Amino acid sequence: MFTGLIEEIGVLRGVSSGGEMMVLNIGASLIMSDLKIGDSVAVNGVCLTATSVSEHSFTVDVMPQTYRNSNLKELRSGSRMNLERAMAAGGRFGGHIVQGHVDGTGEIRSVKREQNAVVFEITPDRNSLFKYIIPKGSITLDGISLTVVNTSSAAFSVSIIPHTLGETVLTHKRPGDSINIECDVLGKYVDHLLHYRGTGSEEEESSSRISRDFLAANGFV
Repeated sequence: MFTGLIEEIGVLRGVSSGGEMMVLNIGASLIMSDLKIGDSVAVNGVCLTATSVSEHSFTVDVMPQTYRNSNLKELRSGSRMNLERAMAAGGRFGGHIVQGHVDGTGEIRSVKREQNAVVFEITPDRNSLFKYIIPKGSITLDGISLTVVNTSSAAFSVSIIPHTLGETVLTHKRPGDSINIECDVLGKYVDHLLHYRGTGSEEEESSSRISRDFLAANGFV
């Protein structure tokens, strides 16, 4: 599990690919202090496993499922990427619950300065993601824990403070660029429970259903 607080910007030293698979060699410094083979690292918000570790770099495999559903396929040697190690037990929880399971990508429509902040407007590649994106709700963009400012029928916006902009790959993003999107896991679980119909016996299905009427009767809505 991650928190969406980026630890450093890594640089892609080398990439090998074939079909829809990739092997990335990523240069880093801060996170290398205790990184071990088998550890999880969020790379642009995608949870990947370190398969080899040296003093100043580590290697990860990208499987076809990840290739198809993230912007990692666009990386080239020299590309910069956000890095975060998995949250340590007892560590500070400064962002929100981030799994590193990207739901899709979005296209940056505009980048506008608003006094001391920069507002990014983004269009998701799937309209189905909008049900999880709500004003003042949490969202993860390229691994960064952010708060949704506004939503429309076609896009949503987030507001970035100078520190976050300077310490993440967002400082290099421009309109037309893609960005990884992970919606809040709590919303996804609620949506699943509300629509779950089960695959077991009729009795099991009946007992597992949660409806809006049930939530209202129990003071949840």
